[in-house]
Order: sequence, then structure tokens, then C-alpha cells
Amino acid sequence: MNCCGQWKPVVAMIAVNFALAITNVLVKMILDEGVSHIIILMYRQAISAVFLAPIAYFWERKSRPKLTARILCLLFINALIGATLTQYFFLLGLEYTSATFSCAFINMVPAITFMLALPFGLEKVNIKNKAGIWKILGTLVCIGGAMLLTLYKGKALVRSNSRATTHVINYANTMISTKKKERWAIGSIFLAAGSTFWSSWFLLQASIGRTYPCQYSSTAFLSFFSAIQSAIISLITERDFTKWILKEKLELITVAYMGTVASGLCYVGMSWCVKQKGPVFTSAFSPLVQIFVAMFDFSILHGQIYFGSVIGSILVVIGLYILLWGRNSEAEETQQLKQPQVKEEENCNARSQV
Repeated sequence: MNCCGQWKPVVAMIAVNFALAITNVLVKMILDEGVSHIIILMYRQAISAVFLAPIAYFWERKSRPKLTARILCLLFINALIGATLTQYFFLLGLEYTSATFSCAFINMVPAITFMLALPFGLEKVNIKNKAGIWKILGTLVCIGGAMLLTLYKGKALVRSNSRATTHVINYANTMISTKKKERWAIGSIFLAAGSTFWSSWFLLQASIGRTYPCQYSSTAFLSFFSAIQSAIISLITERDFTKWILKEKLELITVAYMGTVASGLCYVGMSWCVKQKGPVFTSAFSPLVQIFVAMFDFSILHGQIYFGSVIGSILVVIGLYILLWGRNSEAEETQQLKQPQVKEEENCNARSQV
């Protein structure tokens, strides 16, 4: 039972990133049709709020603490940082750069979270301890694999068919023709801001999890506040109201899936994992999104598999395993240190009763 309990957060984060990978594939397909990014964000958060509100009300009505003004402010800031600003800056950076380039910044989220968690005391590393060294090594291997996955292609291991090859050539020509319009420096700033906000959300969620430990309710508030914030941004940036109307069937399916699964259940799962294992553990699984996207790209979109992608994916998995092994070793060592103290307290209580 204890072993199963330790693996639950791992399985949950794998499922969360698998669902997010499906979201990225669907979003890519509708973005190519000209749907506005900010409109997608607004509908996504609105549907998530409607989907989670009744679940949160009935499921957590007996365990939900009193909603104070301070908690409301924290939930509003949580939505602004973790949903609205994070996704807005990522999408904005994507417009100025490319999908591959933006993935490099997403894969840096575990490292940024790890560095931000250290000064706040949410993550401790003892370099004199083997477990601490393994945690640092696992993080570095994971980041190195993620960077290799995104920045190095290498030779194609599987040749694509003629249709896919034509698609790649057309896509390359399109990238060359639009490269002059892409302002990579500004895009990098936007992507760095999105990564920082995303990492900050993991830390903020750890604090909210202690103050308001209701995953469904906190996620429902996050979606509700983010929908309002996104609507305000949409009114400012998107004055053409014809783009607010979703017409195609794929657009409706994508937005519905994003609202219920990606922004609903995935945020609930991440909030639960942050509460159980901390922000660094949860963010360490972020590079898995790109691995799953590469799998979908090969199997569904008939893309090519490159040597760099395979090696990078292997390194990411190895890095995650080393990081998780280090955390488990550290937890076991901490538990062993506590056992003599607990026995000594029990003996003292027994002697005092005599």
C-alpha cells in the first residue's frame, strides 16, 4: 500500500502531461485555421469554471474552509499568475518565434522552479548528502535532455512518406518566408516571462494548498478568475468580434476538451501533486509534454523521428528517475532520523506516567 501511495503522484503527473500533450496537438490544428490565442484562453477557462463549480460544491462542501478576503485575494493572484499571464505570454512568445524554440523555455520550468524554491525554503538540498547530490544530478540530466530534445535534430531515423516530406518542405519554405517577421529577441523575453510565471505558480500553489486545501474549489476559482481576466484582455486586444465565434466542429471539440480536461482536471491533478510532493517534483514532469507531442506527431501527423529527439527523450526519462530516486532516498533518511526521536519521546512519556 505504501509503494502504491508513492507511485500515485508519478502516475498522476504522467497522465496530466499526456492530456496536456493532446491539448497542444489540438490547439496547433485550430491555430493553423486562424483562431485567436486569447479567445481560446477565454473560452477554455470559462468552460473549466462551469465544469468544476458543481463538482467542487458537492464534493468539498463539508471539508471546505471559510472563504475569507485574504484567501480570495490569493486565489485571484493564483489565477493571474498560473493561468492568465502564463498562457498569455507563452502564446505571445510563440507568435514571435517558433514552436520548437518555445518548447526549450517550457522545458526550463523545472530548473526555474528549483531555483525559486530554494530561497523560500520549499526545497532543501544538502550537497554533503548523497540524496541531495542525486537530486541536483537528476535535475541537470533532465534539463540537458530537454534542451537536446528541442535544439538538436540529427539524422532522421525513420523516413517519412512523400506526402509528409512535401508537408515538411512546405513548412520549411513558410518558415523561411516569415523569418524576417519574427522578432526572436522580444519573443525570448515573452517566453522567459511565461516560464517564470509558470514556475512561480507551482510555488504559490504550495502556499495556497496549506491555506485552502481544496483542489476542486481552488481550481474552480482559478478558472473563474482567469476567465474574467482573459475576457478583459480579449476586449483590449481583439476588437474584431467575428473572431469570438467558434464555427468549426474541431474548434468546439478542442475548446471543450481544453476546458474540462486541460484546464479542469489537469490543474486539479497538479494542485494535488504540489500538495503531496512539492512544486519541484510536480514541475519536473513538464518535459514529458514534448515527448508525448513527438509521439503524436509521428503516429498521427506522420512526422519524422530524429536521432536528437530519441536521445533527448531517453535523457529526460533518466533524469526524472534520478530526481525521484533522490527524493525518495531523502524522505527515507528523514524518516529514519525521526524514528529514534519518536521512540525517545514515547519512553519519556512512559516513564512520566510511571
